[in-house]
Amino acid sequence: MSLVAGALWAMLPAYVPNNVAVLAGGGRPIDGGRHFAGRRVLGDGKTWRGTAFGTLGGLALASLLNVVQPAASGLLGADLPTFPPLAAIGLALGAMLGDILASLLKRRLDRQRGAAVPGLDQLDFVIGALALAALLAPAWTVTTFSLPRLAVVLVATPLLHVTTNVGAYALGLKTEPW
Repeated sequence: MSLVAGALWAMLPAYVPNNVAVLAGGGRPIDGGRHFAGRRVLGDGKTWRGTAFGTLGGLALASLLNVVQPAASGLLGADLPTFPPLAAIGLALGAMLGDILASLLKRRLDRQRGAAVPGLDQLDFVIGALALAALLAPAWTVTTFSLPRLAVVLVATPLLHVTTNVGAYALGLKTEPW
């Protein structure tokens, strides 16, 4: 229980940004409608507003988690991490960048917006979050994401991702359930 709680807690600032982006998105696409090699660079689903609000949502959550961490650690009987500013930025912004890079890759593979790419769709933001966190806060990332915690993240994230996407689809927030 402690391992799972610590792993999921550590990823919360990366789990939230894409959900916030769906709720707050819209507006000007990051790619400005540009095409490369006959295909959109990113597509209409990747917007400046969604990226900004998603990142801010992850940062706000990291700040809240820092406040409640002592009580949550005691309640769960787990050693839950706090989030230094650079780690929080790495997780939140990295999650958004991972999703944006996946969109770029999907367009190069000639996949339409919303088309499923199993594995990539569930882990793109995790890879982006951990990569940017490791770049901005390397000691924190190595300490926080031990191999067992990383294994939990890699197994639990696809399950959580599918569950939240089906929920968003059921609520009419997404046009596809993946």
